[in-house]
Amino acid sequence: MLSGNPQVRPADVMSTERPLLIVESIDTFYGDAQALNGLSLAIGPGEAVCLLGRNGQGKTTTIKSILGLVPPRRGRITFDGADITHLPTHRIASRGIAWVPDNRRIFPTLTVERNLEMGLHRALPPGADRAGWTLDRIYARFPILGRLRHRSGEHLSGGEAQLVAIARALLMGPKLVLLDEPSQGLAPKIVEDLMAVIEEIREERIAMLLVEQNSSLALGIAHRAYVVDDGHIVHTSGAAELENNPELKTRLLAV
Repeated sequence: MLSGNPQVRPADVMSTERPLLIVESIDTFYGDAQALNGLSLAIGPGEAVCLLGRNGQGKTTTIKSILGLVPPRRGRITFDGADITHLPTHRIASRGIAWVPDNRRIFPTLTVERNLEMGLHRALPPGADRAGWTLDRIYARFPILGRLRHRSGEHLSGGEAQLVAIARALLMGPKLVLLDEPSQGLAPKIVEDLMAVIEEIREERIAMLLVEQNSSLALGIAHRAYVVDDGHIVHTSGAAELENNPELKTRLLAV
């Protein structure tokens, strides 16, 4: 186990505004097995944050705890000033949190367009600080989805399915997007294209929590980085600071 458990303060976020998401000392369990142990992190409005760590250390569980899929037994999660710790998942999502899971979870028997419309049905109204995403805007930005609009989900490649999942999340008009291993199982060229899309999400000033096994990809996108080990945060810093310190990065992330 790595040593240390830095306390994450709201002031640690990049923005001087009130943090959008605050996770405070959460303990999360699967049955009797503890997966998260006093984990804390914060994300500011429009901030891109990556959560790094070796396999099985609590990255995906952190996302599931935020979403209420595996609610923490102790601690507190606040989103946009409201306590969401014990809310059901659909109510958490309705507050403006979109999820792109590691297995994409698009509907295999529905067309691309029907999959995308599922995001529109859950969309928040456009706010003064963000433009609304529409199907026309998605097709203009991602022409491949326009060409595939009538193809069923079961006949998409992994990269195409991932793009549908990300586009569907954008159509919800979220304040925060949770991305879980977006590059997993994809060819390098497809990963390059997807990272360009994720970069656009950042430029749209949509806050992001990016869980990604490829640390260099994640650190190239994020403003700040957290590293989790054995269910708690053992390091937090600017993303560029960690990427530019190979010795520290290797020590923190070596399998």
